[in-house]
Amino acid sequence: MPYLPLNIDAEQRQILVAGGGVVAARKVRVLLETGARVHVVAPELVTDLKVLVAAESITRRIGSYERSDLKGHFLVVAATNDVEVNRDIAADARAEGILVAVADDPRIGDCLFPAILRRGKLEISISTAGTSPAFAVEVRNLIAGMIDVGYGLALDQLAAEREKLLTEGNGSTYNKKIMRSRARELIKQLAERKDRVL
Repeated sequence: MPYLPLNIDAEQRQILVAGGGVVAARKVRVLLETGARVHVVAPELVTDLKVLVAAESITRRIGSYERSDLKGHFLVVAATNDVEVNRDIAADARAEGILVAVADDPRIGDCLFPAILRRGKLEISISTAGTSPAFAVEVRNLIAGMIDVGYGLALDQLAAEREKLLTEGNGSTYNKKIMRSRARELIKQLAERKDRVL
């Protein structure tokens, strides 16, 4: 069954990451980029996570996962090195009505982390519905060679033009067509520039 692609504003939302290893650290970094408030529960932390705790970028509880850790969290990431614990976390989170992502078996969670390409405010997410994260990363890397920082700058320019139209009270269908045409024009210019470089 296909997933619902959805961008969620996680800024200042409480997110629990269960696990203190390399995978958990990778998820924590992604979450911090969104402005989320991340709490980690694990008996031990890898160096990257210890640095984040020392910088007060994240909070932590030393110990193994307990169901009470879920309280007050919007999302839970099960990233322990124990398959059964991750399954328990998923079951507990679902019972509490909390979204859960399971690092070692995305199929038992509610959501998953796609491979993301960012160019300013332009975000491109690649997902394989959890079947092959490595494939998603390779596709993202391929697209990264085609979509450079110029696309993010073009987006900023187009957003400013759109804002000007909206503040002038021009939100008509005609103006939507103008913006679509302008977007096509900017993308064509970027593609032609890329072709000249190659």
